[in-house]
Amino acid sequence: MAAGSCRLLLFLLPWLVTASHSPPGCKIRITSKGLDLVKQEGLRFVEQELQNITVSDLHGKEGQFHYNISQVKVMDLQLAFSDLHFQPQQHLVFNIKNASISLRFRRQLLYWFFYDIGSINASADGVHIHTVLQLAKDEAGRLKISNITCNASIARMHAGFSGTLRKVYEFLSTFIVTGMRFLLSQQICPSLEHASLVLLNSVLDTVPVRNYVDEHIGIDYSLLRDPAVSTGTLDLDFKGMFFPRARENQELENHAVEPVIKETERMVYVAFSEYFFDSAMHSYFQAGVLTIELQGEKVPKDLEVLLRATFFGTIFMLSPAVDAPLRLVLQVSAPPRCIIKPSGTSVSVSAFLNISLVPLGRPAVQLSSMAMETKLSAKVFLQGKALRVQLDLRRFRIYSKQSALESLALFSLQAPLKTLLQLTIMPLINERTKKGVQIPLPEGMDFTKEVVTNHAGFLTVGADLHFSKGLREVIEKYRPVPTAPAYPSSQPAEPSVDPHQL
Repeated sequence: MAAGSCRLLLFLLPWLVTASHSPPGCKIRITSKGLDLVKQEGLRFVEQELQNITVSDLHGKEGQFHYNISQVKVMDLQLAFSDLHFQPQQHLVFNIKNASISLRFRRQLLYWFFYDIGSINASADGVHIHTVLQLAKDEAGRLKISNITCNASIARMHAGFSGTLRKVYEFLSTFIVTGMRFLLSQQICPSLEHASLVLLNSVLDTVPVRNYVDEHIGIDYSLLRDPAVSTGTLDLDFKGMFFPRARENQELENHAVEPVIKETERMVYVAFSEYFFDSAMHSYFQAGVLTIELQGEKVPKDLEVLLRATFFGTIFMLSPAVDAPLRLVLQVSAPPRCIIKPSGTSVSVSAFLNISLVPLGRPAVQLSSMAMETKLSAKVFLQGKALRVQLDLRRFRIYSKQSALESLALFSLQAPLKTLLQLTIMPLINERTKKGVQIPLPEGMDFTKEVVTNHAGFLTVGADLHFSKGLREVIEKYRPVPTAPAYPSSQPAEPSVDPHQL
């Protein structure tokens, strides 16, 4: 019995593995070159955060010496060497080595009956910070920094003293500098933890996960799994599925080829499978918007004359409806299908064209109902963060659903109806696709120098990145409402001017 269960488990294991790995409709790869750009912007952000470090007051007593150090302020940072790189599994590693931090703080000293007050300039040198950020998918399917480990150390610290009690301060410098070095090093990591887990995550919150494209459909960009990180790349698998707004919980099964990104030359690569485009067209079809109606003056005059000549006998038998306006209703009969090949991208569409007379005050009279098969060429391009599609009619065929003889009679309509599609219908369709759909990037980050490459079953867009907004600007726009302190901090107390309170 146990042996049979084991054999059954071994038989089902490949199926279970396949079932648990849902293919993405959209995939994004960030390379080391892209990470270098992120490092430049991130370094400016880290400098700003470290300049806002709050250090507690330092006070103590050595024999007859009483000292109080307060109002500690970071004046300048020199980050001599920094490095941001991928670490396999789900990590980013950020290192700062041999940095220096210049400080200025207020001093108060009481020695017997001598009281001194003023400011001190200090410098922390040999500052080393090692930070590891763990990236993961949260419950909403959004990329987040889920954890951070941080180690900070200061190799040496010195302070410059002046004034009448300079010798006394130099005597006490060991106690003051050692205390300040400890307090400063203790504040670096909590500051970076807050910057990562709160502030940077607020930037990641600007990535669209599930939002509406227009009044008919929306798109689901939720992550399917945690990011895959190698030494040179970070890969993100997105669902990439459109849905009709009237049926938001509807799932369309993905049977398309999974996109495979092998390139690493550009900063970022975005791949889209046929499923990405098929789900969009399927959603529009279910929303009932793939229907176009032309009536009366909207029907081109040359085509109207030809149609009336083609159906002259039928129209004459319907007298007195001879002068009734014509109505053409073009309705897609099944969800269009996208086909991506190395040679290009195309869309296959099947539709019905119903031609009717619409006498005033009387029921419409159908003249013909014909089937249409068209193939559209699709030009896919990226502009800013919007993926757009430009469609063009490549092949067109009409035939009767009733008989081969009627199909032969309709042959003369082939060219004028194709012209109707090109001049009237295609502009309407392209107007709908003009807006495009946003790619899941944080606010303030855009694509440049985009190049589209077709593969078998998917296409990729290779691009570089640039920041249209700085991290600080985006953070200030979406800064979370403060609740409780994210890390221990204490505001410097107002220093006493009374030496007896030291």
